[in-house]
Amino acid sequence: MKRFYPLLCLALLASCSEPKPDTANKTYFTTWEHYLGDPERTHFSNLDQINTSNVNQLKLAWSYKSGGLKEGRTTQIQTSPLMVEDVLYGVNAAIELFAINAKTGTEIWKFSPKTKDESGLGLNRGLNYWKSDGKAPGRIFFSSGSKLYAINIETGKPITDFGNDGSIDLRDGLGRDPNKLSVVSNTPGAVFQNILIQGTRVGEGPGSSPGHIRAYDVLTGKILWTFHTIPQPGEFGYNTWPAEAYKKVGGANSWPGMALDKENGIVYIPTGSAAFDWYGGDREGSNLFANSLLALNATTGERIWHFQMVHHDIWDRDLPAPPNLVDIVRDGQTIPAVAQVTKSGHIFVFNRITGEPLFPIEEKAYPSSTLLGEKAFETQPLPLKPAPFARQILTEDDLYAPNRTAFVDDLVQGNETKDNPTVLEKFKSITSQGQFIPMDTTGVILFPGADGGAEWGGAALDPRDGVMYVNANEMAWIIKMKEIGSDGEGSSVGQSLAQIHCARCHGGNLQGLNGIPELQNVKLRLKSDSIKTIIQKGRGAMPGMPNLSEEETNAITEFVLGMEKAKDHRVEKLTVDVPYSVASFARFKDDRGYPVVKPPWGTLNAIDLNSGEYLWSVPLGHEESLEDPNVPVSGLENYGGPVVTKGGVLFIAATKDEKIRAFNMKTGKQLWEDQLPSGGYATPITYQVDGKQYVVISCGGGKMGTPSGDEYRAYALE
Repeated sequence: MKRFYPLLCLALLASCSEPKPDTANKTYFTTWEHYLGDPERTHFSNLDQINTSNVNQLKLAWSYKSGGLKEGRTTQIQTSPLMVEDVLYGVNAAIELFAINAKTGTEIWKFSPKTKDESGLGLNRGLNYWKSDGKAPGRIFFSSGSKLYAINIETGKPITDFGNDGSIDLRDGLGRDPNKLSVVSNTPGAVFQNILIQGTRVGEGPGSSPGHIRAYDVLTGKILWTFHTIPQPGEFGYNTWPAEAYKKVGGANSWPGMALDKENGIVYIPTGSAAFDWYGGDREGSNLFANSLLALNATTGERIWHFQMVHHDIWDRDLPAPPNLVDIVRDGQTIPAVAQVTKSGHIFVFNRITGEPLFPIEEKAYPSSTLLGEKAFETQPLPLKPAPFARQILTEDDLYAPNRTAFVDDLVQGNETKDNPTVLEKFKSITSQGQFIPMDTTGVILFPGADGGAEWGGAALDPRDGVMYVNANEMAWIIKMKEIGSDGEGSSVGQSLAQIHCARCHGGNLQGLNGIPELQNVKLRLKSDSIKTIIQKGRGAMPGMPNLSEEETNAITEFVLGMEKAKDHRVEKLTVDVPYSVASFARFKDDRGYPVVKPPWGTLNAIDLNSGEYLWSVPLGHEESLEDPNVPVSGLENYGGPVVTKGGVLFIAATKDEKIRAFNMKTGKQLWEDQLPSGGYATPITYQVDGKQYVVISCGGGKMGTPSGDEYRAYALE
């Protein structure tokens, strides 16, 4: 079955058009007061002191050791900081907020949350700033664990008349027992007038918390409105779920941030998948408003329009980044637009007032699921233009070194690979048919992988000409499901619970995946009480699971410690009872650690959103150990977004080779690079102080096996 959304007629476009704003002359662009540059999330600066003719002369201006590193712990800093009135505000590896002189890097103050909550998922990607009206102090909104703090911008102290002595608990107001919820916020929301609109990050396994959007009074912390992303009785979309879903299903949350149209009072909010990620037998239907772009009235939370990018998601295709607001031109008419990038490598572009697509979208039919109880949705929407910025299917011809040994995490025990199949043999043993092929117990290729395609760094947009710049990953993953208790001997309660709640991150055999530690030998590192605490509260990148009963927590603990003796073939009376867990959730690589797909493994792309045509696409980063004369630049897996400037220069770090680079925005030619002390897995910022332009990147490392760091670096012309 195919259904097409036609192009919006020009008459309607003309009626909705408005004068193109003079974005390049916004005075606040000498600072960086908003996450990703502005409320529209363009990543754009009107500074041009650094330009294509002199960017190769950039030098290190200052560096700041922000602290927070802990021996034996892998940490990251993914923060894109703010700069307000010559002060830079950022977050360190221990999720502590700091203020430093933006010209010199000298520390002014540091705020450490009272409770060192280990359930903070180890990340903070940015901050919100609210300007005072003269009667109240300006404030930074900063998240750590389940708490959202209002911090006095001058003193670094909590503003005590906000919430409960300076903070609110994000677990409150979701309609369920807060003590049974795991809710944090890694990414700032949006501030409209005196309203803070905030999304959250929740667990992705069974029994996760709901992801409803809340709006708070910036002065008091009181909830002003709530939008139920899992609709309740009588609300639009309720019939796209089972009747009781709103009481027990989790996810459908907005973790990547949002964009704001201040003139029209509309906030644009992307959402993620419903939990759990890979199986939806308990949530039959299209599942609005998961995997949707929501346009809400910023004052009231009323839905204006929405578009769902994935129906009934069972592929973990969260919308990964804030949308970009831009005005584009068609036949001389200016159209207010919103563009959303996706993990699958697509760009959806809409009239941001009406929600009408600005390029055709096809509803394409896909196969049904073979998993017990799963009813995959019959169709999925795909934009016909622009073309995807990542490859869509892995074929035998795409394999880089088919005769090398396959090195997939679910195949590896320790460092032994001698019994593993070749890349080609492994490829032929699993399914690779492109997008939206339902998961099975044999193995399915997800390409682009579970992180995208586009990832949380998002895209940049030049508001002067409507050109989007987006970095992308070209990594194939293998996803394989396992039926609970399918080991032939029956499963204990602890083993079953570990399969349900732990295997997604730690591997089907708890052998560790993608830098996440193995649990097979956890008894050598942790004692029983510590394991129970981590299960309940989380630690680092792991969310807590307070929804589990004490008996279930004890059962998992005893199982991973090898203390669980009796087998229970019935596996009953669990808090969450699903028939499948994840057996494999892993990047598909060869025995050298290289992706199995032919390079490039990471790209940087420029796309004209007026026409939908590509201007250029280049590899981003290079694997220095790859000695292949046919691959001069390999491209690399990358995390963190670009910044674009009036000077015609694009800045981006993001890559595994731990470098920051500058590119010519018109041609894609690399103009400059510098080696960072640790990977810059964050989006840079740029600002001007005393007539000098600076480019700042946080160097937190910790991803893709690279060392952790704590340094912020600023570059400028001498």
